[in-house]
Amino acid sequence: MRIYNRKLQEYEESTQYGGGLLEILYNHSMGRILLKFVIHPVFSRVYGMYNDCFLSKSRIQPFAEKYQIPMEDYEKQEYRNFNDFFTRKIKSEKRPVEQDASVLVSPADSKLSVHPICKDNHIRIKGVEYTLEELVGNRVDLHGYQGGKCLVFRLSMEDYHRYIFVDNGRVSKRYALKGKLHTVSSISKEHKIYRENHRVVNVLETENFGRVIAIEVGALLVGKIVNHPIRRFKKGMEKGYFKLGGSTIVLLLKKDAVTLDKDILEKCSLGTEVKLVMGEKIGSKQQC
Repeated sequence: MRIYNRKLQEYEESTQYGGGLLEILYNHSMGRILLKFVIHPVFSRVYGMYNDCFLSKSRIQPFAEKYQIPMEDYEKQEYRNFNDFFTRKIKSEKRPVEQDASVLVSPADSKLSVHPICKDNHIRIKGVEYTLEELVGNRVDLHGYQGGKCLVFRLSMEDYHRYIFVDNGRVSKRYALKGKLHTVSSISKEHKIYRENHRVVNVLETENFGRVIAIEVGALLVGKIVNHPIRRFKKGMEKGYFKLGGSTIVLLLKKDAVTLDKDILEKCSLGTEVKLVMGEKIGSKQQC
């Protein structure tokens, strides 16, 4: 999969973690039988228990070397297991957050795609059609979102898996929707993953972008979505983190809430994901 590295202003190939196995699970008849068990939350819980065990510590060094993770960028700590390493905290100076109140920032290290919210609150993500009602489980007032934007931030295994609030404000509602744990990569395009997967829906009343709906989506082998028990928040404050696995954050913004940066719109309109880091500017408050 080709993505656009915004920092380097060049295209690069994105390697899918466990791509060979995913190909078997999703595209071969015997694999599809096994897939029914693999995407069940119980499978991820068992896999998570292994990665909470000291035996998984041996995975850390090979993983860091394979994905060229700059360990000097992270706070020093003793990793007791692989999940300790996976949820490591980065030094604050390595992820500065743009503090201009009018600026919208990326909530996480991720690959961004942008999808317009069309008539009757329909959107298309990776060729699959959804309604906003499906995404939020029919439990949120969706008035005003038609004509707005759906921002999908896809996290890969090698990404930093902590995420932040993108503005000042308060959490007015939060709830979990139980579901399966399909991979969020394009290989699962035959499945409506943003309706089927386990996710947490957050309604954020923000100072500069109005009501923003933030959805954390679990994925294959993600044992847990951890949101801190915060009701009032400041821009750049840590909102939570994902335990093991690739995962996704979806932001739903109302019409006229934000103007995205030109380069992001240009690349995403061509179907190319844009590689971002947490706290990076992606747009500005739309002027009246």
